[in-house]
Amino acid sequence: MSAQTSDSDLEIIIKEGAVGAIDIAVVPFGWAGPGRAPVDLAQVVMNDLRRSGVFLPMARAELPERPIGDRDINFPVWRRSTSYLVVGNIKPGANGRYIVQFRLFDVLKRDQRLGLGGTQLTGLQFDRTAADLRGTAHDISDRIYEAITGRPGAFNTRIAYITEHTKRSGKKDYSLKIADSDGHNAASVLNSVQPIMSPSWSPDGARLAYVSFEGRRASIFLQDLATGSRQKLTNFSGINGAPAFSPDGTRMAVTLSKDGNPEVYIIHLRSRKLTRLTNNPAIDTEPSWAPDGRSLVFTSDRSGRPQIYRVSVNGGAAQRLSFQGAYNAGASYSPNGRELAVVHSAGKGYQIALLDLESGEIRPLTKARHGIDNDSPSFSPNGAMVLYSTTRGNGTTLAAVTTDGRFPQILPLKSGGLVRDPAWAPSR
Repeated sequence: MSAQTSDSDLEIIIKEGAVGAIDIAVVPFGWAGPGRAPVDLAQVVMNDLRRSGVFLPMARAELPERPIGDRDINFPVWRRSTSYLVVGNIKPGANGRYIVQFRLFDVLKRDQRLGLGGTQLTGLQFDRTAADLRGTAHDISDRIYEAITGRPGAFNTRIAYITEHTKRSGKKDYSLKIADSDGHNAASVLNSVQPIMSPSWSPDGARLAYVSFEGRRASIFLQDLATGSRQKLTNFSGINGAPAFSPDGTRMAVTLSKDGNPEVYIIHLRSRKLTRLTNNPAIDTEPSWAPDGRSLVFTSDRSGRPQIYRVSVNGGAAQRLSFQGAYNAGASYSPNGRELAVVHSAGKGYQIALLDLESGEIRPLTKARHGIDNDSPSFSPNGAMVLYSTTRGNGTTLAAVTTDGRFPQILPLKSGGLVRDPAWAPSR
């Protein structure tokens, strides 16, 4: 069951720039080979930095010059137009490989010791295959992001999602797909005529858990992405849903209704031992692990409406966490464990919001509008963005927003159809 790969599955639509974004110029990389370079690395880096909401790259037509190395840079010229400058080059190496170099400069800060008109913040050389060049560009973007902001980037990461296409006959095709964070290098992990849902990444990014309705019955599967081999984890009567890996990858939280109503269970993946974690007449579902692995949050309607609760992995009484709004569900932990991304409603559509675990305050990231529902929030590995699915009318697509709520973007399928249930993979 090998993955089928295409170049780009998703389109990223950014309708407005972020207020206060950092000016940066990324000069087209020099190319020392015949014809054109196999990948426009500088364009990939520009796209990455722009979609982060943190940076505002200079348009190529506005570049005052196009230097390749540090000695080619006229720093006084650049000081009049930007704060940071990226230059680089690519050349053919041995055995079909490529040598890539880049440098990032703070053009406003002089380095008198080196005799330069600007200060180099970072720079590196890579020896990569042609297939790894886009990943190299994402790696460069990550290093630029961290050098300037002090926080890790999340460009060289992957996402998983579900697509749905309706044939002329009215029958539907479903696919579980993975792609780079910008939608390129899309690959189908599983294709089915039955629904697929709830993908969940293992901590090492090597496996995916998901729910498949093959045989017209919900089952939870675990699949190795390198080999395509998979195994069925649960196939109980009733609900088998919402798989979530523990931070150490040894356990999985799931929702099962085999003993009556939906409850949260933990599966020990090596022994297949099953431990029931919740025991309540209400519906308990959508578990998500705390980063320290000591507790989980889940959605329950035990208070009358769906709200977020927390319970120890050892069991015991559950603590209600959400109190603002009539509906809070689908929680996802931030990497630092301080916030939850949730689906929130106060009566006017379903928003993506952040729940502060210390104060209990809920801060919406998306606008509340009738006819627009948002679902399935998933944090980027650096905690700077939230990926989610959004439904408008009869269409469902992916969207993302920075955690300050100021920079939204839409990620529709280029081929049309519906796309939902996103899950952001851990850093590579």
